[in-house]
Amino acid sequence: MENLWAPWRIDYILSKKPAGCIFCDKPAENRDEENLILFRGKHHFIIMNAYPYNNGHMMVVPYRHTATLSGWSDAERQEMMELADMAVALLTKTMRPDGFNLGINMGLVAGAGVADHIHLHVVPRWNGDTNFMPVLADSRVISEHLRETYAKLRAGLEVEGT
Repeated sequence: MENLWAPWRIDYILSKKPAGCIFCDKPAENRDEENLILFRGKHHFIIMNAYPYNNGHMMVVPYRHTATLSGWSDAERQEMMELADMAVALLTKTMRPDGFNLGINMGLVAGAGVADHIHLHVVPRWNGDTNFMPVLADSRVISEHLRETYAKLRAGLEVEGT
């Protein structure tokens, strides 16, 4: 069994959080590049994770502030999966990972840094992407700056006409 360790995340988990909900506040600001928002759909948006497990780690997030899947319309459920598929296709085209981890965070104990706003993680994985650094040095090697990854992914979307 392979584990995806992220010991550096504890700094984020224990840090003081801004007032409000980042998943509500960020899309309302209309500063997509600064906020790492890659795509806006009707019900959801795709945003890069500012504390990534791997390069290209992004999330599909509903605009509506909701903690669970209950009460969602068929259109909301469908778009979440369509955007997850779009994210996988974009990462496949631009970064060529060997596989993916996809997971929905619901609640604080599920690992959600934003416990009351559901979101779906799309994490690209490469053979050998876990190594000794997190274990011995409490550090994770992220090989590309977030802004460079954002530009690469955004350009990939524009090529597709979105």
